[in-house]
Amino acid sequence: MTPARSDVKSSHSGSPGDDCVEVAVAGQAVHVRDSKDPARPPFAVGREGWAPFVRFVSGASGA
Repeated sequence: MTPARSDVKSSHSGSPGDDCVEVAVAGQAVHVRDSKDPARPPFAVGREGWAPFVRFVSGASGA
């Protein structure tokens, strides 16, 4: 049996009901899903790729 993921919505998403990306860490993967379509399966990103992605989108990539 696969344990349930605990999806977390960004604190920048605003008030309840606002649509946002949600993430959940499970093992060596970060699962990403769209909160406005929770029935759709999330896609998984390796943990080694997640940190550089977050730095890039936050503008802290150093590039």
